[in-house]
Amino acid sequence: MSGVDGLSLRELARDAGVSHGAPRRHFKDKRALLDALAVEGFTRLDAVLARANGEGGRFADRLSDVAIAYVRFATGHPALLELMFSSKHELDASAELKTAANACFARLEDLVRSGQASGELAAADLQQVGTIVFASLQGITALVNTEMAGDADLDALTVSTVRALLYGLAPRS
Repeated sequence: MSGVDGLSLRELARDAGVSHGAPRRHFKDKRALLDALAVEGFTRLDAVLARANGEGGRFADRLSDVAIAYVRFATGHPALLELMFSSKHELDASAELKTAANACFARLEDLVRSGQASGELAAADLQQVGTIVFASLQGITALVNTEMAGDADLDALTVSTVRALLYGLAPRS
């Protein structure tokens, strides 16, 4: 077994250089440890997105900056990203994990909402527009993380994707 399912507390302890019983003193089980790691991932991602989403400025520039920050984080930490998203959808995911994930994605939702308010994005369903933006960023991430994007300039690819999204999601008169 590999990936998240293949992890054991004993192996994690060995990799961390602590006794095999150390993780049990801090986490009741493997799920609690994985949730804590995923919470930390969402907290870190949220901080990265907050720094990228500066105050003021053109919406298109802010969206590009946030998109680049997201893709850099996601491609720089592929195993953590996988853990974050798989843990978030577990039936027994902790309330803390759900709160951390929701806070992170609320930041992206607020950005899309501001684009709609400024008239730079169509006033379509917020959830649907947000999903389109997020799916595009996840697509870039998947291409890079599976080495299908080749030697593409990641930032340039991300900005081109944002420009195409903005063109496609622009209000029509």
